[in-house]
Amino acid sequence: MAELTCQFVRPDKLLYEGTVESLILASSDGEYGVWPGHAPEIIALGDGVVRLHMPHPESEEESMTKIVISGGYAEIDPTGVIILADHARRVDDIDADVVRETRDDVIDQMLSLPEDDNRRAYYAKKIDWCNLLLKQVVEE
Repeated sequence: MAELTCQFVRPDKLLYEGTVESLILASSDGEYGVWPGHAPEIIALGDGVVRLHMPHPESEEESMTKIVISGGYAEIDPTGVIILADHARRVDDIDADVVRETRDDVIDQMLSLPEDDNRRAYYAKKIDWCNLLLKQVVEE
């Protein structure tokens, strides 16, 4: 079966580099499937889950890696995909207690600011990210 090369990068870390059979991206317009031979394209990523379908030559069992993302871009060509995510975390690497504690701290920091303080937008975005992570833990 044909495969794609895949690089998945966030600002501080390379999350994955290897081959995939296909992947589903969370774009700003909804889910977007990518298979070998896809036409070249650059798409904006949204908030959601990217699903990497891994090769499994010895097994009939499907192997999938899920990564929660928020923002970024993906460059697609017929043989590969480069994903540059603003925020990304593997679903199996989410510690719900740590995320809840972080979210509660951020809420407290945001509420301590005046209503017209521009920093509230940063904290609101961080709260949204924490909620997106927690949603994946609940669904798993």
